[in-house]
Amino acid sequence: MEKDEDGIYVVKVPALPGCISDGRTVEEAMSNIREAILGFIDDMNADGETIPHDIDIIGNIEFNA
Repeated sequence: MEKDEDGIYVVKVPALPGCISDGRTVEEAMSNIREAILGFIDDMNADGETIPHDIDIIGNIEFNA
């Protein structure tokens, strides 16, 4: 997570290239990235792509899926 020049928190998921979200607060950014990850994975599944399973976890996001 990085804070940009406008004060917006930007979150990137290196294990899912192109999966990026943001928010005005840390909490909002984390909530938004949860939604982005779920949508990204749904799109990967729909396209028949393999979901990476051998990734290093730096931070944890819990899903109730």
